Amino acid sequence: MKNRKRVVFIDGKRLYLRPPQESDLPLFVRWFNNPEIRVFLGQTHPMTEWSERKWLERLAEKGNDVVLVIVLKGKMPKQDRPIGTMGLHGIDHKNGLATTGAAIGESDCQGDGYGPEAKMILLEYAFNTLNLRKIYSRVLAFNCNSLKYSEKCGYVLEATLPKHHFRMGRYVDEHILAVYADSWRMLWKKTKHKYLST
Repeated sequence: MKNRKRVVFIDGKRLYLRPPQESDLPLFVRWFNNPEIRVFLGQTHPMTEWSERKWLERLAEKGNDVVLVIVLKGKMPKQDRPIGTMGLHGIDHKNGLATTGAAIGESDCQGDGYGPEAKMILLEYAFNTLNLRKIYSRVLAFNCNSLKYSEKCGYVLEATLPKHHFRMGRYVDEHILAVYADSWRMLWKKTKHKYLST
């Protein structure tokens, strides 16, 4: 552990994104069973380490999903702290499409701008490495933080599905947002200094 080095897939200024590993499973179970986080997800049943292990095994076989762990940088690699997940789902290379999904699992890290930073460096990978052209985000109407930071990352509202999901005893709207590569690149040119260490 003394010589532990970072496994970095996408590097940012304050954080980086890396593939999930088995040691993350207890964190996932804690994060995604938390009622304050679960209300924004499609999950209705308790999550277990066993079910998450099976999910991790299947993830390696799927070619159209990229799921990464958001890790805050410490002064040394052993002080790095996983705080959530970020991913591209349903990647459609033929049409250049995907959908992003994200969760900041550590409550003391919510509202500190880590979501936009992780999303922006993920979009840089999506547009400039995978050559995708349009990325969706699906957000429940009452998830104001997600709506705000998606707009900060260049997403615009494309459609609203009225009373589409059942949450907290009532049906709620779902907003479908999207960001296009061309408009995102203009935003990235102006803002990348905030998100990259160099």
